Amino acid sequence: MTDRKKEMAQIELVIGKILRVGVLVSATVLIIGMLLFLMHGGTGYGEHQFPTTFAMIFQGMAELKAGAVIMFGLFCLILTPVLRVVVSIYAFAKEEDYLYVWITVIVLVILIIGMTIGFIK
Repeated sequence: MTDRKKEMAQIELVIGKILRVGVLVSATVLIIGMLLFLMHGGTGYGEHQFPTTFAMIFQGMAELKAGAVIMFGLFCLILTPVLRVVVSIYAFAKEEDYLYVWITVIVLVILIIGMTIGFIK
């Protein structure tokens, strides 16, 4: 196997690890949040309130509020495929497949725009 193929195989392994670790971390955080929910009998917030900013999420996590922990777990779950897209850009650049670099960059921009629009509303 050539050095280039070995490097590409290594990048594919990194992508696989990112996906596995991201899902495991998010699942663990979500389970902790659900256990906190069961222990405290609620999210730790009012009836129609939930953390909507990173500051509120991190503050709520420091206070062990179930709603904040669950939101952070969901954020980790959403971040996992975004990290995969970022690593894919690097992988395509190493392969010098610039068409796919640009396609993947466009996908990343669309993801960022979608998350930004969702955050603003």
